[in-house]
Amino acid sequence: MISKMKDFNYYAPTEVVFGEQSEEQVAQLVKKYGGTKVLVHYGGQSAVKSGLLDKICGLLQEGGIAFVKLGGVVPNPRLSLAQKGIDICRKEGIDFILAIGGGSVIDSGKCIAYGVLYEGDVWDFYLGKATPTQMLPIACVLTIPAAGSEMSESSVITNEDGDVKLGYSNNLSRPKFAIMNPRRTFTLPPYQTAAGVTDMMMHTMERYFTMDDDMDLTTDLAEASLRSIKNAVFAVLKDPEDYRYRAQIMWGGSVMHNDLTGCGVASDWATHQLEHELSGMFDVTHGAGLAAIWPSWARYVMHQNLSRFVRFAVNVMDVPNDFTDPEATAEKGIEAMERFYHAIGMPINIKELIGRDITDAEIKEMTRKCSRDYTSTCGALRVLNADDMEAIYKIARG
Repeated sequence: MISKMKDFNYYAPTEVVFGEQSEEQVAQLVKKYGGTKVLVHYGGQSAVKSGLLDKICGLLQEGGIAFVKLGGVVPNPRLSLAQKGIDICRKEGIDFILAIGGGSVIDSGKCIAYGVLYEGDVWDFYLGKATPTQMLPIACVLTIPAAGSEMSESSVITNEDGDVKLGYSNNLSRPKFAIMNPRRTFTLPPYQTAAGVTDMMMHTMERYFTMDDDMDLTTDLAEASLRSIKNAVFAVLKDPEDYRYRAQIMWGGSVMHNDLTGCGVASDWATHQLEHELSGMFDVTHGAGLAAIWPSWARYVMHQNLSRFVRFAVNVMDVPNDFTDPEATAEKGIEAMERFYHAIGMPINIKELIGRDITDAEIKEMTRKCSRDYTSTCGALRVLNADDMEAIYKIARG
């Protein structure tokens, strides 16, 4: 049977301004995209301590652009802060959102941008109860390469009411511009650097592990991206101020989640959905949670397309191909990925992630949430029902 690649639309409207002096253009860019009064949204630590927040606000002021500041974004960004931002924007007449930070800040900014022009509860979009038809424009000054939210259509928010973490995707939320200065990443701690690399690699791996084997260019792009970032992370962990490799990582985070490495194939996203319940329940770093889940997911599903796992092992993880035993080659690829995670300081199971044994009751609760009270499945390479989700969590417990 001759396979036929999937039809696709590729849409990446974000203007990327990349380089050492890129933030100098912020006021001109805001004006270019129609901003007259800006909500400057940030986390509250690195952007403040580094002086970047003051610099951006100063440039906006010099450019004659009014702004209001809202800090306080935390990892796994909270719905309550986004709702506060929505109220501020309405009260102050904000017409543009500028996020300074990483994926959590950008995702929080997207949530605010959705909500300002919507009469209902912005959480409706994440629950799938409503679809936005308009939103405020959003842009970002990226400081933490990881989530790829600076070019993607995705936003992930945690609702503290029940510790529910949900993602929502809509092309309306793709940022108008993304300012990227690799020097702003020099001070990232090693753990945050490694978790960010894990997250961005997973964005491409979720697209790579598919039943679709006939889009060779997309597969080649995915493998090259994974190899480049895998190599770059060791260079920056050794020398945090290595501009060349910091730049590879910063651009890699965008390329790996702007859909370029998924054109013509069906994406999976099961590992992300399984991990959302981990970070929702235990408030762990998202990238580390992905590392804790992926090996168990991979072993659970690899026979759905064994040749794809063999190709990953050989072309990405440099495992010699044992042509007589493809299953052994695939398994060695997963083991090589586990060694890579450990080498950069990431966990490979839940016990390593949270520092204790996870209970059966906690696994049941995560399964319930991930399956939306046993009504929903996830994944594409292998569609996972609640029993499958529970089985993977148990394998991953460590």
